[in-house]
Amino acid sequence: MEEARFDALVRKHKDSIYRQMVRVCHHKEDAEDALATALMLAFSAANQLSSETAFRAWLGTIGKRVCTRMRSHPAIQNTLEYAEEHGLINTATSDFDLAILKGCVREAVDSLPDIYRDVYLKCELEEATVPQAALDLGITHSAAKSRLLRARTIVREKLDGSICAP
Repeated sequence: MEEARFDALVRKHKDSIYRQMVRVCHHKEDAEDALATALMLAFSAANQLSSETAFRAWLGTIGKRVCTRMRSHPAIQNTLEYAEEHGLINTATSDFDLAILKGCVREAVDSLPDIYRDVYLKCELEEATVPQAALDLGITHSAAKSRLLRARTIVREKLDGSICAP
């Protein structure tokens, strides 16, 4: 692949890959390092890319592997062990990752306007049906459905925007 075409693909996809790296690496700085490393690795192996349409997924896979290697680095492991010994995290399970994910979702839900948050909480967390949520909230079925769809979109956009990155 020629360098100009590679650069164009990078410009097109780097933001979405960066957001993915933030979610995988859990820190902006680590995500930046992972993306830079992934781009260098991808450039050196660009001739192995079978199709330009697969570039984003291919680069994302490389970036995930870089993040995984970074997290398994001895210095990172020592930090995680220290945090676990002092009760800051539990690395024996996925509690650390789950806590981060829950925090991200909580921030996204908390940022919803009240009109959307109420129906979102009823349907997504309390597992009420849309008709039941509408009845509980004193609104029409159509209004509940519309608000729920809008709330889901807002939450998804917030999460895609890496709102929880430190």
